[in-house]
Amino acid sequence: MIRDEAAEAIAEEHGKLGLPAAISLIVGNIVGTGVFLLPASLAAYGTISIVAMALVSIGAIALAIVFGRLGARLPTGGGPYAYAKDAFGEFSGFWNAWSFWLTAWIGNAAIAVVWVNYVNYFLNWTSPVAQIALALVALWIPALINLSGVKNIGAFALVTAVLKFIPLIFVAVVGLFFVQGGNFGPFVATGGSWIAALSTAGALALFIYSGVESVTIVAEKVRDPARNIGKSSVYGVLICAAMYMLSTVAIFGTVPHDALVNSTAPFADAINNMFGGSVGGGIMAACAIVSGIGAINGWTMLVAEMPMAAARDGLFPSVFARESRRGVPWVGIVAGTALTSLVAVYNYFGTEDGFNKILLIATFTTVIPYFFSACAQLFWLVTGARRISGARLGRDLAVTAVAILFAFWMTYGAGMEAIFIGFLMLLVGIPVYIWTKAKRGEYGPGGEVPASPHGRPGR
Repeated sequence: MIRDEAAEAIAEEHGKLGLPAAISLIVGNIVGTGVFLLPASLAAYGTISIVAMALVSIGAIALAIVFGRLGARLPTGGGPYAYAKDAFGEFSGFWNAWSFWLTAWIGNAAIAVVWVNYVNYFLNWTSPVAQIALALVALWIPALINLSGVKNIGAFALVTAVLKFIPLIFVAVVGLFFVQGGNFGPFVATGGSWIAALSTAGALALFIYSGVESVTIVAEKVRDPARNIGKSSVYGVLICAAMYMLSTVAIFGTVPHDALVNSTAPFADAINNMFGGSVGGGIMAACAIVSGIGAINGWTMLVAEMPMAAARDGLFPSVFARESRRGVPWVGIVAGTALTSLVAVYNYFGTEDGFNKILLIATFTTVIPYFFSACAQLFWLVTGARRISGARLGRDLAVTAVAILFAFWMTYGAGMEAIFIGFLMLLVGIPVYIWTKAKRGEYGPGGEVPASPHGRPGR
């Protein structure tokens, strides 16, 4: 054990993420700020929400296993981009890279907006200009950390993961001793069918697992990726699933149903109901602040790593492949953070429901790489897994099928408007792909421009 910890430390000293840092990256990216409001949202549908979260957790674990298998087979940077490109060709790879890139910088804006709300628990800065200033702080501090090098990114992810989990685990474990059956409320609280309630609650729960693919995207920065990608993916999701399930049950059982439905700080209300007083609000607001800044740190890394992997293959503008002396893709970090800043500004000066639209669009663009990755695993199992034993092949096929269904469910949960807007944003990427190919001198199936009669490239 001591020898393993020493090896991890040495790996991280040399700019590599060891297993603890890789797990922390996944946990930090999955557990952002949404979890701090989720129990109140789920309570509106009744205790059937607990069943919905259990089903979603199973889907997320299946997806983590699929990513682990893919990462071990193809331990290269880019994650879903690399898997789609390997299975279905470079255009599919590009579209996955483009979709994930949209997810990373749009999603960071949603995290920053919630982060500002929790900061204002202490500051109470209500003007749009002041809130924009806070959002920019939340975005550019992680950007500077990312620009300082991989070692600092991993260390920051590890510290924030530990700090955010202490109070969350406290509620999840200690809260179980204060559970009272009368607080849970009805099984279905909507008055409609249980199937509709289960589906809607599941759609809400789906949003909190975005980030399961985090380590696969930075595979080149992970020590022993063939081994650690799979381990960190599964361990990270299992940790999050356990915390989500236990904390939801604890809060449902310690906060009366009617109060929980209208709560703006369910974790704080749970602590206050357990021990009395009002100290819980400040503790959980501080926890959410740490959680949010940690999540933005991890996603800022991903917003640069994905386009860098595609740019190295000539499928993204070459400028995204530039690295600083510290070995980080600085162009992607700066460009992604600048775009996120614009989305954050839009939230405060745009439409009234701008935040919800941002969140749902980011959810849809997340689903595309998930679906293609699961299908890439299915493609490989069907066409190239001849050396796998029958029992192992059957298990992998079953897990892959669950992951594909999970991706379908996530798409449904995003809603029609988000799917429509998100698809339009995906279409914008096609001219970028054409322009990038043209810059490389690749035109159509022939791979080059046909020569004109004058010996020069034709038009």
